[in-house]
Amino acid sequence: MKILRFRLIVAAAASIWLFGTSAPSRAADVNAEIGRIQKAYESIRDLKGSFTQKSVIKDLDKTETYRGQFFIKPPLKMKWVYAGKEGQSLTIRGDTVLIYKKAEGQAYKSRFDRKTYGQTPVALLGGFGNIRQEFSVSAEGNALILKPKQPMGAVTSIRVSLSEEGFPIRGFEIRDSHSNVVEIELGDVKTNTGLKDSVFDLTVPKGVNVYEQ
Repeated sequence: MKILRFRLIVAAAASIWLFGTSAPSRAADVNAEIGRIQKAYESIRDLKGSFTQKSVIKDLDKTETYRGQFFIKPPLKMKWVYAGKEGQSLTIRGDTVLIYKKAEGQAYKSRFDRKTYGQTPVALLGGFGNIRQEFSVSAEGNALILKPKQPMGAVTSIRVSLSEEGFPIRGFEIRDSHSNVVEIELGDVKTNTGLKDSVFDLTVPKGVNVYEQ
């Protein structure tokens, strides 16, 4: 279940790139706004902020809440750091994923590919030329709904809540085919702060066991 949670987070992080530069004011503007987002995307070199995440795991009838920070740098560098007892982080760099569990003194390294994480993060982080081919995009109140036209891992939809002030994204709701839901609220988002590549180094403290998956 924890791996599933991280996969949904990857999809959410990818969605930040898709909608992180503009917010449509009404449903009729969806096509125009997608074009504007695609153009504005070129000016975003990096992105960071804080998040609050609520994961509803259907099979276990369990809800978990987490807080932390995220860092993103295109084309394929991403890091989510969880605060508190969880003490976990997920780092993606190129075709490698590293999950580090500080409390357990263990880390798990695997390949980042479409088979493992679904097409959603790869499609969105790779560019925006095929958005209309990959997804059905609609407006619902002050939100945009993305639904994949073809199977994309377990993700069935991503609801993006829009903000009227500051950074245009207030949060996400990601649903999967197992009825699990991950809700992520963003805060203190900053762009183009000059994030160094070292933020995304795939390293762990000495003595930590790293398991290849």
